[in-house]
Amino acid sequence: MDGLLPFLIPAVVALVALNAWVGRNRSGLVEEEDDPDNHVLRSDYQSGMGGGAQRTWKVPKDPDAYARLFVPKDKD
Repeated sequence: MDGLLPFLIPAVVALVALNAWVGRNRSGLVEEEDDPDNHVLRSDYQSGMGGGAQRTWKVPKDPDAYARLFVPKDKD
């Protein structure tokens, strides 16, 4: 056990540091009460090398309005 301890302690410290580093940019999901007609969907991508992207979509809560999004503009 004494031979394993010098490797185990740095491994635990490294895992805790990695967890803190990855979690620093994550924000909690916040419900938006401003728009009662739409759901707000968020996509967050982090590459791990300092890059990434965040995207937000608004999707109608009404099933008929949602279905109309898939109908081509030139159709009635």
